[in-house]
Amino acid sequence: MSWVFAYGSLIFRPSFAFAERRRAFVRGYSRRLWQGSPDHRGVPEAPGRVATLVREDGALCGGLAYRIEEDRERILAELDVREQAGFVRTMLPVFDGPAPFAEAIVWVADETNPHFLGHASDEEIAAHIRKSHGPSGANVDYVLRLREALRALEIDDPHVEAIARLAT
Repeated sequence: MSWVFAYGSLIFRPSFAFAERRRAFVRGYSRRLWQGSPDHRGVPEAPGRVATLVREDGALCGGLAYRIEEDRERILAELDVREQAGFVRTMLPVFDGPAPFAEAIVWVADETNPHFLGHASDEEIAAHIRKSHGPSGANVDYVLRLREALRALEIDDPHVEAIARLAT
């Protein structure tokens, strides 16, 4: 058995079988649209922007935790391929209350990877997202679906809300 923590497209498009899904949080990280996507929401010569986790003291990032039991190795291998553009498997404690309920696998793309685009103003990020498109569709659709999924989970994310508002 393993847990996988989702904070981006895995929330609204997990693409794997799971035994359980529950709202969860990681501490010490914020979700930011700072990672370049040369393979899903952009192309190599014009990458889109997707979410990654950025260390931030005192921060709390909400998403979904999926418990996988069957076909664990196959599912994780498929997720490694899906998250190959700069994301690395990390283990983080996941919470749904004061104490963690599990250690979860999380794919995080930090500033050392070659696709990391980093901080920019909300306006610059939104403009970049409006013009980006890749094999998985328009970058703006990614942001709008992420915002919708977070709202459905009653997770407040001012960064995603601001970018979604400015990008449409």
